[in-house]
Amino acid sequence: MFNYIFGLFSNDMGIDLGTASVLVFVKGQDIVLREPSVVAIERESKRVLAIGIEAKKMLGKTPSNIVAIRPLRNGVIADFEATEKMIRYFIKKVHNKRTLLHPRVVIGVPSGITEVERRAVKESAEQAGAREVHLIDEPMAAAIGAGIQIQEAQGSMIVDIGGGTTEVAVISLGGMVVAKSLEIAGDKMDEAVVQYFRKKYNLTIGDNTAEEVKMKIGSVFPIESEQSIDVKGRGLLTGLPQTVSITSEEVRFALADPMKKIVEVVKSVLEETPPELAADLVDRGITLSGGGSLVRGLSELLSQETKLPVSCADDPITCVVRGTGAYLGELDNIKKSKLRNMT
Repeated sequence: MFNYIFGLFSNDMGIDLGTASVLVFVKGQDIVLREPSVVAIERESKRVLAIGIEAKKMLGKTPSNIVAIRPLRNGVIADFEATEKMIRYFIKKVHNKRTLLHPRVVIGVPSGITEVERRAVKESAEQAGAREVHLIDEPMAAAIGAGIQIQEAQGSMIVDIGGGTTEVAVISLGGMVVAKSLEIAGDKMDEAVVQYFRKKYNLTIGDNTAEEVKMKIGSVFPIESEQSIDVKGRGLLTGLPQTVSITSEEVRFALADPMKKIVEVVKSVLEETPPELAADLVDRGITLSGGGSLVRGLSELLSQETKLPVSCADDPITCVVRGTGAYLGELDNIKKSKLRNMT
């Protein structure tokens, strides 16, 4: 009765608690929120000044008494207090700032995190007001959200490239047969672009500028028509604002190292895949998801390296959160099944 009454006041939520952004799915409403996972805090008082979109605008532009941070690093909590406040803020924002909210929450987490890190994620959501917290591995959530029939007795491979981690898994009969998590993804690509500008042009640029360059002209496989873009930053030698022109070929060179590591982990998972499931992948191929999969040429690069067909999910950025939403719908069935097994 207690849970039923609370259910009248709140809607269950699925959350993709990503290093770069947070997406929220509300049962019966679809995806209702997509904001950067950034928190702006006053240094001395630790008071939260902004969260999400408004906080991201402050990255690299704050005075000395304010700091804009990403409370999650590589898919795990780096700042517990800031993460809890961020989750609480998003829950209230989704439900129009009502205070009497105790939803059931499903959160996607990297497959490679420790039990301690899993508990930290659960506790942060509980402190933020969740009635129940359930965790689902991101590769599984991404596969569900991408429309892969995970219950089939056939091998399916998902490569989910987020902001902080790349999740690679081969799935069959509703479970992950082989799974690996790599702490190299979109953020490391941005860092590689920043370092390229520093070494090649003695120019300092911010992470937001690097991400913009990556998405506008970046590629990881040769393209028919190379492009260029003017980039503004601060000269290391002069200390003055400066503009340089960079080509898509240069960005491809800058991204080569992180992409090499991503390809290596994909190959490593394939090498550990049982022969029968590996045979399935010859026809079913690899499915890409996550924001990092939007970098041009990634499908072609992975196909060339693995000799398998590679395709990108229809809406790769939302795959994990849609997977958490689908898992929400199965929670009651899972509980009923457990009760039947106990009796």
